[in-house]
Amino acid sequence: MTDANRSTNAGAIDATELLDRSPWTAYQKLLILATALTIVLDGVDNQLLPNAVPTLIQEWGRPRREFTDALAIGPFGMMLGGLLGGVLGDRWGRRPALLGSVLIFGAFTAALAFVNSIEALAAVRFLAGLGLGGAMPNAATLASEYVPARSRPLAVTLTIVAIPLGGALAGELAAIVIPAWGWRMLFATGGLTSMALAALLWLWLPESPSFLARHRTRWPQLIHVLRRAGHEIPDDAAFVIREQIPGTRGGLTRLFVGSMARDTIGIWVAFFFGLMTYYVVVLLLPALLTAPDVGFSQPTASRALAMWNYGGVVAAVLGAVAMQ
Repeated sequence: MTDANRSTNAGAIDATELLDRSPWTAYQKLLILATALTIVLDGVDNQLLPNAVPTLIQEWGRPRREFTDALAIGPFGMMLGGLLGGVLGDRWGRRPALLGSVLIFGAFTAALAFVNSIEALAAVRFLAGLGLGGAMPNAATLASEYVPARSRPLAVTLTIVAIPLGGALAGELAAIVIPAWGWRMLFATGGLTSMALAALLWLWLPESPSFLARHRTRWPQLIHVLRRAGHEIPDDAAFVIREQIPGTRGGLTRLFVGSMARDTIGIWVAFFFGLMTYYVVVLLLPALLTAPDVGFSQPTASRALAMWNYGGVVAAVLGAVAMQ
């Protein structure tokens, strides 16, 4: 039982319900923007390597096929990072899990500037993938909890759409930086920018309201967040959390209760094949376009990948509007 559940105050506040029924204030929109920025950099750092591979092939003199493992291992790290990130977010809070993930992928992306072999490239890329995968579930959860229920589909989509937006920025950045300063500067720029943002947001981004409500010692922080969102909350306010669905256990098992099992499996299958298509294009497009029998330059291939991502941004926003 959590600290919040021990409260006997009849006038205790359900912070989640309060936010769900309230207007979407300017402060809450700033929180969504800050959360989305972390995912923009997730998208940037995730797509720097595919944009750099054509240059690495020429500089290292290694066959194109030998870079396949280094490209493919990143999504495996992201898969593991997504699982760990969700668990750590539940236990320690969404804010430290999100910003810790940004710090991890930023540090290892910057470390790619110092590698000199495909084997080292693959190892560092896997470690960066842990952070890249851990950021998304925590960012999406934070975004969903910061806003009213009626605005949640748009808020979450605006956060998730930051991935292709970051990918587009990675393509544009690679088209400029690699010809002028080289691929090492590309990784250093992307990684150090992510680390700087993580440090900045640590000083400003608040914790998830539902997580704060579970811990009595953190209620003053929750009061501060709710006041910034436009609510009049007394200094001695007590909070409760929403109860679980009666007759069910928490965690992963809730996804397979009754008819939810069919929906869960269907969503997983659809998401898997959607992401598979996405990563096939993201990881291979620049290398394929710069192959000798195709003949495009690295800047042109990077901008082609950027255009793919711009299309994803438009489609995601239109989808969110349609759902809302």
